[in-house]
Amino acid sequence: MEEIQTITPEELQKKLEAGEELELVDVREDNEVVFGMIPGAKHIRMGDIPDKLDYFDKDKEYIFICRSSARSGNVCHYLQDQGFKVRNMVGGMLAWPGETEYTE
Repeated sequence: MEEIQTITPEELQKKLEAGEELELVDVREDNEVVFGMIPGAKHIRMGDIPDKLDYFDKDKEYIFICRSSARSGNVCHYLQDQGFKVRNMVGGMLAWPGETEYTE
């Protein structure tokens, strides 16, 4: 199994503050994202990823986020095996120091 690239929450925050356009995907459940997501992240539950492969573009890199980085790591392994460019945010939302936006 090929190693998954990672990004720290602090590295991600710096990229967002610098205005970089990033493809962020939050794979937590609905009852988790209501407490806040990283602004600009797309919400696709982990269990829905196999049905949403047409959302992803093999020319783009996606950063995956969950609560602690375990589920997002699993998603990264799955998508990397499908030929997609992925990174896992280590520590997940538990480690996120930046702003969040709330969904209803």
